[in-house]
Amino acid sequence: MQSRATDASASPLVVDLTHGGVTIALELKRESDRVLAWDIYGTLGEDDLKLLTDNGIELVTGPDTGSPVIAPVHCPLERTDMTHHEITGRLLESWKRSAKIPLVEVTGVKGKTSTVWILREILRDLQPLILSSLGSYAGDDLLKRDISITPANMIETVRLAGECDCRTAIFEVSLGGTGLADVGVLTNIAEDYPIRQGTSSASRAKSQIFRSRRVCCEYGAFRRYYDRFWDITNTFSVTDDRACVHASDVEYGLESTSATLIIDGLETLKGDVIETEFSVETFAPAEHHLQNVLAGVSAALTLGKDPKRIQEGLRNFRGIPGRTSIREFNGTTIIEEINPGLNVRAVEYSLEMVEKLTDPVVIIGGRYGVTCEEIDEERLIRTLKGSDLQFIFVDELGYSLMKGMGIDAVYFRRPEDALRIAMKHDTVLMIYRSVYGDLTRR
Repeated sequence: MQSRATDASASPLVVDLTHGGVTIALELKRESDRVLAWDIYGTLGEDDLKLLTDNGIELVTGPDTGSPVIAPVHCPLERTDMTHHEITGRLLESWKRSAKIPLVEVTGVKGKTSTVWILREILRDLQPLILSSLGSYAGDDLLKRDISITPANMIETVRLAGECDCRTAIFEVSLGGTGLADVGVLTNIAEDYPIRQGTSSASRAKSQIFRSRRVCCEYGAFRRYYDRFWDITNTFSVTDDRACVHASDVEYGLESTSATLIIDGLETLKGDVIETEFSVETFAPAEHHLQNVLAGVSAALTLGKDPKRIQEGLRNFRGIPGRTSIREFNGTTIIEEINPGLNVRAVEYSLEMVEKLTDPVVIIGGRYGVTCEEIDEERLIRTLKGSDLQFIFVDELGYSLMKGMGIDAVYFRRPEDALRIAMKHDTVLMIYRSVYGDLTRR
């Protein structure tokens, strides 16, 4: 299969020019005389169309029976010879060999971006090359702000970085891994949503991460979906002491949480088995935040990082603007949970957290169509009905939730208007389904 895709005479067909196909087609043209591209969703812009045609790539309107098909894992085709993840890994093999740096790929349903940024702090001395939904970076230098986490953007990030002095790479990747990683991280399968028009699922697609040398996987997901990969997997869990990395003596705080991390049988890339425990303090105001911390710690330990460096990195982690961050304004504490991949369990954790604070109000809502998966509204409505907190509903999702609850509540179309009213309270929790950059531009 791979030989067909890389043989110049095979004329590879790249499907889906929305999710990284343009980048993949251009890379393949470096080694293949003839490359075909199929804009299956009809979303190709004029600039990308010109870029493809100027580089001699042929646009087609359907499958070519003589070509190996390269398509995203979620694309509902009858035949796919290689996924975008697989071809990305193959196209970056030479870079990986020449760079000689450890590579971490992070996937999962929730918590991917937070885990990447936690790892970034732990590995800061290595000036990591980063791809995340918040942008791509070489050390502290921003390479590109608006970039998705489709696997092909690993290629773009590497090209943008050029001859940088990055001594490790951390790439956030949607729906699985490329097979290139030294350490793969699977944060969780919080919701096993359907893909490929219902013929596959998130858990199945994300199993691609187990093509990494070693994988750090949330214990519940490992037991439910992936225990066949036991020989290459280190597990983590906040509460289950059967995991290789788990927490005890946890004391949650709004600005800083402390815990003792117990490491029991974690295997490093070098084959060393770690049995130890150490204390940490970091920004993790609720259980799902601490789970992201454990994902980052597991990856760092698997890479062979010293616990003292991990402790230092975690002390320096103060959250991510928007995703989960806290700020004070005119005497009001504002807690922001702004996430394109918002899920019900994370909402439940956040509500439990804010219930303990002074005079709280919750702004909840957001937009549809931000990511491939939508939130389970029926379950979320049940959660909100069971809470005694005061809610302000906002935007498309907020309106739907309010109507689903059958109540006549405070509603605003714009989140900034909701925040203006909420500032009368001592504590404001904003739970908003959106890309943070989109919200800050409003």
